[in-house]
Amino acid sequence: MALLSRHDDPAAPAPAYKVPPGVLDGPVAPTMLRLAAPTTLVLVIQTLVGVAETWFVGFLGTEALAGVALVFPVLMLMQMMANGGIGGGVSSAIARALGAKRREDAEALIWHAAVLAGAFGLLFTAAAFLAGPILYRAMGGTGPTLTAALTYSGVVFAGSIPIWVTALLSSALRGAGNVTVPAMVISSGTILLIVLSPVLIFGWGPFPRLGVAGGGAAVVIYYVFAALALMWYLRSPRSLLKLRIAPLRASLFKDILEVGLLSAIGTVQVNLTVAFVTAAVGRFGADAIAGYGIASRLDYIQIPLIFGLGTAMVTMVGHNIGAGKVARARRVAWVGAALAFGMTEFIGLAAAIFPQAWIGLFSDDPQVLAMGALYLRTVAPVYGAVGLGLALYFASQGAKRVLFPVLAGTVRMIMAAFIGWLAVIWFGAGLPTLFRITALAAVSYGLLTAVAMIGGAWGRHHAPHPPLRRNPAE
Repeated sequence: MALLSRHDDPAAPAPAYKVPPGVLDGPVAPTMLRLAAPTTLVLVIQTLVGVAETWFVGFLGTEALAGVALVFPVLMLMQMMANGGIGGGVSSAIARALGAKRREDAEALIWHAAVLAGAFGLLFTAAAFLAGPILYRAMGGTGPTLTAALTYSGVVFAGSIPIWVTALLSSALRGAGNVTVPAMVISSGTILLIVLSPVLIFGWGPFPRLGVAGGGAAVVIYYVFAALALMWYLRSPRSLLKLRIAPLRASLFKDILEVGLLSAIGTVQVNLTVAFVTAAVGRFGADAIAGYGIASRLDYIQIPLIFGLGTAMVTMVGHNIGAGKVARARRVAWVGAALAFGMTEFIGLAAAIFPQAWIGLFSDDPQVLAMGALYLRTVAPVYGAVGLGLALYFASQGAKRVLFPVLAGTVRMIMAAFIGWLAVIWFGAGLPTLFRITALAAVSYGLLTAVAMIGGAWGRHHAPHPPLRRNPAE
């Protein structure tokens, strides 16, 4: 990927920053879709590559597939926390700074984001190695399934830092309205990943057969490539904002983390919900875990779609809040929510009508097919409620008002994770009951988030602060 030309002068000043066209005025939907399209397309490709990796692992047997299914919610927790949690805080802070014409603060925020990436990456590596065995056993992993889970987890989480660096630097660029470069980096990396996965899993050519560890190694190599490419670009004269070492300031960490930490709690809630439901499903055996794991991956297909749309919403809402255009920011939120509902509900209805079309891609075992189909027929029809809630959550990140969407997520977690888990553990409920509770929790999340937004969850915004420092190039 040629992000730099050999004729570029690294010492040349960066071009003056300009708000992306259509962000502060004009029709909302076309601008939102234009900003969302590169991110959405590439993240869908990335998700399909993850699906392909699951397909490759399926050739290793049900135990290997179930082991990877146990790790998947934890890996998604980290990726969602990095991209949609702390990354959302980075995008929001940079968008609001640029909307208020505080360019130097926006550039300093990139360095603060890089520091946070290193800290959170180390935290997740340590947590996975120390708590992984306990967690995967609690989720129902035993014997070969547990061995596969620990092997895959150990390799993937050894690469936590490049995963976090990739997420937060991509978020910084998207907050500035640059969706093209993160899309180019991710699309280039997916080609690398889809080649490396089978090579390292099955040991093609001179490479040894690594099994599930090979799938994890391919993921780590991909993120190392992506992190280096993004740092290279942000140091180049082509970038409108620069990655530079800057004095660390508590106020800038606060600007990121006031949004990012609450948003991270929201992502923890989502993944705790999945983890508890997985643990409850685990009581019904490896076939149930495998079927549920395959089916619930379709839940995550929504996330790239909504994340692409959501990053555009964060950029647009943040710029408008920074510029004092609160009414337009609210309009952006509702237009995005309508688009998100339509996309996710379409996916959900298709999956509920044709569940075998998805489950059959990964397994032909009758029990696995039956368990996966039961989940999709019960939960997939309410995907639209989740899409609605997630879109308003992203809009609230841009407005620096994420408390109520997080509280709605708390209600969802209590219903699906705790009530559903207790229904199975204490009252002997079967899988149909567990999945119906999960569906009801999803509906509650979407409705409560929308009601909070209608009821004024964003409160009143003050006029934007004047620029603390002005760059002469502006």
